Formats: sequence, C-alpha cells, structure tokens
Amino acid sequence: MLNSKMKIELVSDLISVDKNQWNRLNVTDHPFTSYEFLTSLELSHSVCQKTGWTPKHIIIKDNENILIGALPNYLKMHSYGEYIFDHSWANAFENAGGQYYPKLLSAIPFTPATGPRFLIRDDNVDKDKIFELLVNTIENLVKNNNLSSAHINFLSKDVSTKLNHKNWIERKGLQFHWHNKEYKTFNDFLEKLKSTKRKAIKKERQKIFNFDIKIERITGNNLTDQMWDSFYEFYLNTIDKKWGGAYLTKNFFYLINQNMKDRVLLVIAKQHDKIVAAALNFIGDDTLYGRNWGSIVDIPFLHFELCYYQAIEFAIERKIKKVEAGAQGDHKIQRGYIATSTYSCHYINNPSFTDAVKNFVKIEAKEINKQIEIINQLGSPYSNQNN
Repeated sequence: MLNSKMKIELVSDLISVDKNQWNRLNVTDHPFTSYEFLTSLELSHSVCQKTGWTPKHIIIKDNENILIGALPNYLKMHSYGEYIFDHSWANAFENAGGQYYPKLLSAIPFTPATGPRFLIRDDNVDKDKIFELLVNTIENLVKNNNLSSAHINFLSKDVSTKLNHKNWIERKGLQFHWHNKEYKTFNDFLEKLKSTKRKAIKKERQKIFNFDIKIERITGNNLTDQMWDSFYEFYLNTIDKKWGGAYLTKNFFYLINQNMKDRVLLVIAKQHDKIVAAALNFIGDDTLYGRNWGSIVDIPFLHFELCYYQAIEFAIERKIKKVEAGAQGDHKIQRGYIATSTYSCHYINNPSFTDAVKNFVKIEAKEINKQIEIINQLGSPYSNQNN
C-alpha cells in the first residue's frame, strides 16, 4: 500500500485482471495493448516462462480496487522476439563479468509496432503521479532483484523524452511506414510516385495474376478455422526458410479470431481455389499494422502484393492514415514507404555500463538520422517530396 489512493500489484497472469478495466486504460484502442491480444499470447502459451517471456505486468489500483494504471511487462531470459537488438550489450555486459539475463522488458511480444506502454486514462487527475509510480516501480524491481536492466520498446516520442529526462537512455530506431494523403484510389497513390516506381509496381502486380492468383481481403465473421490452419502452415514454412523461431502457437491464431476478429485483416491468395499464401494485419484506430506472412508457393512479387499493395488498398478504402509493415526492409521504399524514427528507452543498473551505452546510442542515432535524411530526400520514391 502506497497511500490512501493507490496500490501496486505485480501480475503474472493477465486473465486475473478485469478485461473491461484494462481496456478502459487502453484509451487509443490500440490492438496490441488490448486485453484480447495480450491474453491470447498468454493463453496460447506463446508467452510463458518456457518461452522465456514470463509476464510481470505492473498494475496500479485506487482505494476502491479499480485499475487506474498499467504497464505490460515481462521477465526475459533472452533478447529474441523484441526487434530492438541488444545482443551486443548482453555480450559486453557478460564479458565484463556481469549477468545480463534475466532482464525486464515492457513491450508487446513479437510485435515491432509503436504504441502506448503506460496505460493511463487522460482524464485521470493523478495521471502524472501514476506515470511516476509505474516508472519508479520498474526501476525498483531492477534494483531490488539485482537485475541488469529494464527496457521499454517502441514508445511514442513524447513518452521517450519524458523517460530520457529521468535518466533513462533513449535509443533511436528506423522503420518504413506508408502515409495516406487522402487518396481516393490506389491509382491516386501511384500518380504521386516517380514514373519509374509507378511502372515497376504496375508490372509487379500484373505478373501476380499471370499465375492464376485470386486475392481476397478477409475480416470479421468471414474468417474461418480453415484459413487459420492454412496460415499457420505458411507461418511455419516462412520461419523455416529464415532459420527463425516459431514464437506463435497455432492456438494464438484461433484465439485472436475468437476474441478480436473485427480487428484482424487476413489477405489470402488462392491458386486453383486453394489458399497458397496469406498476410496477417491488425486494424488500429488510424493505422493498419502488417505482422506476419507466409506462402507455400514461390511466385515472384507475391509477398509485395499481399503485404504492401493490398494493405495500401485497404487503408485507402477504409480511410486509414498509415500502414506500418513491421521491422526493417529497404525494399519498402520503392513501394511508397518512407523512413520513420522509432524509440526505445533503457534503464541499466550499472553506472559505468550506462555511460558506455549512452555513448553508443548517440553515435547510432547520428547514423540513423543520416539514413532517414538520405532515404526521404535523395531516395524518396515520390515525384514531389512533400507527398
């Protein structure tokens, strides 16, 4: 108990928290901080102690036991599935005789998408106090349990700045996002591109249909278990090709279909009436988030069609402002995506190592700023840089 107004709890099972109270804190209705998405990860055992993601969510309640603040949080035994790469930090820390793992991570597992992490209602008069309490709690968890560090990934710039003022280390990253300039049709978007880019996209799209491919965009009640069975097969096939790890279990896809199907867009490709490829997206308030894709056929440009062009078409039809297609991928630039900064913050329980990391991220940020400037000016796919 902190005072007459607030108390802190550490939750290892989100299903024990009231769904409606949690979602009321998710004021932007962000799909990845929704109760439905996070509990689907836990109930499907995609996130659990065995996979190296032990939930340690921080929640704050008032004196009437009502949830007034929350921070999704995990005890991590490795750095996989985060998309903010700190493996070199871990190696340096351990080479100096320290133990980097376990660490704390406030993030959305396997999801490189910027969004809220500190869940607090805007109309709460104690909003600043709740924020301070969440930050102090995660810092104390690190200190009291002799952990190496705490990390908060894919924060908004304003929250990152607030943490930076509290001596958390701000780290800059880079992604490629597509922005909707109130286009009426896909052709409106194409007309804003340089002619070489426009012609290339038209050729890519035409070649897809030479393979007798039919594409459908499925959401809501039209999603079926058969589609998810196929998608999971594609998901595993893609992971095998990339030598990656299958983070998500098949049950996760069943659960999101059960719990949040209206927030899901599945783009499927059929060949001779058989589903042969698909791309999974989540629908936010003003952003479409591309997440996973997979295929059992090798058709040139099919990945670009399902993951990028279909997402752009859907965003234009739904008047969605932005498409985030995940981490990395310079190939997105020529398809209308522009370079965008991302932010993470890091609290390290070792003064000398903190100084070393601060120096590293300063150099890294300068390089990222140069990349963004070059990409969005000299390398812009648009005929007019303001579009």
